[in-house]
This record gives sequence, structure tokens and C-alpha cells, in this order.
Amino acid sequence: MTKNKQLSFLDRYLTLWIFVAMIIGIGIGYFLPSQNNSAKTEVFNLPLALGLIIMMYPPLAKVKYETIKEVFKNIKVLALSLFLNWIVGPILMFVLAITLLKDLPHYMVGLIIIGLARCIAMVIVWIELAHGNREYAAGLIAMNSVFQVLFFSFYSYIFLSFLPSQLGIQVTSISIDMLEIAKTVGIYLGIPFFLGFSSRYLLIKIKGLDWFNSRFIPTISPLTLIALLFTIIYMFSLKGDMVLALPLDVVRIALPMVIYFSLMFVISYFMAKRFGAKQDEVTAIAFTATGNNFELAIAVCIGVFGINSGEAFAGVIGPLIEVPALILLVKLADYWNKSWK
Repeated sequence: MTKNKQLSFLDRYLTLWIFVAMIIGIGIGYFLPSQNNSAKTEVFNLPLALGLIIMMYPPLAKVKYETIKEVFKNIKVLALSLFLNWIVGPILMFVLAITLLKDLPHYMVGLIIIGLARCIAMVIVWIELAHGNREYAAGLIAMNSVFQVLFFSFYSYIFLSFLPSQLGIQVTSISIDMLEIAKTVGIYLGIPFFLGFSSRYLLIKIKGLDWFNSRFIPTISPLTLIALLFTIIYMFSLKGDMVLALPLDVVRIALPMVIYFSLMFVISYFMAKRFGAKQDEVTAIAFTATGNNFELAIAVCIGVFGINSGEAFAGVIGPLIEVPALILLVKLADYWNKSWK
């Protein structure tokens, strides 16, 4: 009984813990900037990677992988998810970027890249917190991963070269290596997927399903929240000094992102509901369509434009806006799900 009360207490005040973590991170970045100089110049960041992998491991260990094939049976809902992720999402972010940041082209390009990097990893945590369908989410994320590797370079050409030139907008053309995308997907998604799948398969085989569900899962579940808070503190610490030094720039980048997250979630949630998806499936579809692969976006911005570029600044600010926005959307999803009809 006590344990359940503690868990409900943590869930109930999760938004508070996240905002406290953000404040701590900004404070570290502002008062101890020298501690983060080396981390700021790395395309691959080990502490961030470890935080994300540990954070995603418990939800992916809970996935009933044997039922994922059910995701692909409903072709209509599957097509809707692809449409939302690869048509609506990139176009919406592109329109918001060129409308609200046209006078700041470096930030505009960074925002467009965030819109092209569709969710593959951290979204599993938001779906877990919002009580969405983990199996459905895993199937959608796997599908997004394949599309990411195959089409990110093509999408970059369309949204960063072809469309801007047609609209008379001058941006820097970029070349993106598919191997770099595959490496990012492999690190941030492949490793936790492998750990989750292998531990589930091996432990159930050795110890049995009852032990796995009653003993192992409750033991590892707190890792998600602990790693999430660590990741938030670490991310904010890397740019804490710049967040305070350029507050108006942060607001300019944040505005289109807040609009994007709000519109994408509302559109995705109600379209999925209208298409006949179940309640927990609607939650999974809405969050996979709304979230972004900020790990890939940051890697691309830093790798192509450099760590001190405006594009990289927008790339790093992106998840700083995404985290509080999506945790608030978790609360909204819970509210809508309670009044589901």
C-alpha cells in the first residue's frame, strides 16, 4: 500500500520534479559553465546517451513484443500514423519556422531540422507516463526508425533546399550522411530496444512470467524517472548560460515549438480517435506524431553547422521546450482519456 502511494505521489508531482530539474540544470550551466565546455563540443555525448538509454530501458522491457504484429493489422490507423509523422509534422514545422523565424535564418533552419527528425526514442517515456499502448508505440517507433534512415536525407533536400528556393527564401544547403543517421538511430533506439527485448525474453525463460512482472519490473521502473530527471538536468546545464544570456532568442525559438506541439497533439489525438483507434492506441499515436528525435536533430545541427552555430543553438533549445511541453500534454492526455466516450 505504501509503495503504491509513493508511486502515485511521484506521478502526481512529476511536472514539479521536471521543472525543478530544469532550474537546477540552468543553474549549473550558468554558475559552472567551465564544467560543460568539453561536453558542448561533442557530437556524441556519453552522459546524455547513457541517460536516454537507461530512461527508455524499463518501458521497452515491459513491451510484449509478441503482440507487436497486431499493430500492423489495422492498415487504416497505421497509414494515419505515417501521414501524421511524415506529412503533417514536417510541413507544420516548416510553415511555423518560415513564418515566425524568417528574419533569423539560422534558427529557422535548426527548427526545420527538428521537424524533420521524427520521434524514435524518448517518446516511449511520455507514452508510458500517459498510460498509452506500449506495444503499439514500439511498432510505430520501429516503423519511424526505418523511415528515418531511408528518407531523412531526401526530406532535408526538400525542406531545406527545394521548398525554400521555390518560396524565395535563402538558406544554406546541407548534405547529410545516411550512415550518421543510422548510427544515431542505432545508439539511441537500438541499444535500449535490444536490452529491453533480451532481458524480457531471457528472464521470463529463466525465472518465469510471474517473477518478471511482480519482482523485476517494479524494481527497474523507477529508473525511468531517475534517468529522465538526470537527462533534463544535464541537457539544461549544457546551455544554461546561453538560455540566460539570450532569453529573447529562446522565446523566439520556443514560440513556434509550443504552437507545433499543441497543434500536432490535438490534431493527432482526435484524428486517431475518429479513425477508430482504441484509447491507449490513440495516446500512442498522438505522442509518436508530436514528439521529435532531438538526438538526431542536435547531431545533424552540430555536425553540419558547428557547435557554436545558430542552428545548433536551436537544436539544443528544442528539447528544452519539448520536455515541459510534452509533460503537460501527458496531463492533458490523462484528462481526455478519463472523459473518453
